[in-house]
Amino acid sequence: MLKIFKQYRPNQIARYVKSYFRGRLFIMGVGAFEFDCGRLLPPKSNDIKALSALTEVNKEIQLLAAEAY
Repeated sequence: MLKIFKQYRPNQIARYVKSYFRGRLFIMGVGAFEFDCGRLLPPKSNDIKALSALTEVNKEIQLLAAEAY
């Protein structure tokens, strides 16, 4: 299943990745990503915008994990 996010909201994307654990998603204006083990995986292209989004969303996922404890 492919989830499409029309706007880039790191916290919303992080909650989605954390809840589904494995899958694919697409962010309009950024690109497509896969996630596994509750983390976004690096995209196939080395686009700076996509890598920046990857880093930011993975940081949000870490913050969500820290709040759980």
